[in-house]
Amino acid sequence: MPDERAAGERVTNGRILRLVKSGPELRALESGQVDAVLDPATGTAILLPEALRALAAAGAGGPAANSLLATLSREDYQSLLGELEPATLTLGEVLYEPGERIRHVYFPNDGQVSLLMVMADHKALEVGLVGREGMVGIPLVFGADASPVRALVQGSGSALRMKAAGFHEAFGRLPLLQRELYRYAYAKMIQARQTAACNRFHPVAARLARWLLLTGDRVRSDQFHLTHEFLADTLGIRRVGVTNAASDLQRRKLISYRRGNIRILDRKGLRAAACPCYEIVRNLAS
Repeated sequence: MPDERAAGERVTNGRILRLVKSGPELRALESGQVDAVLDPATGTAILLPEALRALAAAGAGGPAANSLLATLSREDYQSLLGELEPATLTLGEVLYEPGERIRHVYFPNDGQVSLLMVMADHKALEVGLVGREGMVGIPLVFGADASPVRALVQGSGSALRMKAAGFHEAFGRLPLLQRELYRYAYAKMIQARQTAACNRFHPVAARLARWLLLTGDRVRSDQFHLTHEFLADTLGIRRVGVTNAASDLQRRKLISYRRGNIRILDRKGLRAAACPCYEIVRNLAS
């Protein structure tokens, strides 16, 4: 579970300092002369604390990047700013484990979080995907304070987060926030049922095409990084199944896939290759 410090501080003291261990770069980091660090493993620019705070302050008067927050009135959104804090979502970071108390809710801006059911034999299967359209921590809406799933960051990016106590208070006093979160929770329930049926009846290549399109929609990019292992968990198949499906899509010149780096080459063709569930889930998320 992430600690209580600002997200940029976690990254600076952990992963980024492992990338930059000494020399002028480290001194620049520690002196506050650097606003962001480029992670060469993912190509992601990670904002440091001061830059995150400045960005949040600059955007306080403008529209929210997260679609759920953007549905609020300007007055309601302004009333939340004292509780919302910027956070960096780092690829591979676990926000909650099953049974763990939910201490924060997250509203992704351009990051992406996978919700995984973890079985007794430690195998995992994706049952939900949250991007800028939603919120991570939806059990709090229904009065539950523990997560039933593992919330795993599968696309680095930024988010706004709020402590659980602050969320409960805001949820109780803002009817529009209540309405939008209930609508979102219902949509996620339908998506989960659709995904369960998809995993049972549709070919792996079509399911992979569907999932890549949904990922591209959420991160607003045709390029992203996903490992074979993660895709296997997502689709509920063995890694060799991912290899075969990705090779099929590559042969058709729909994607390129090398060492986890994926690029959608032909979005129209990939939509034709995807199962009908893509359009169904996409419409529910909009």
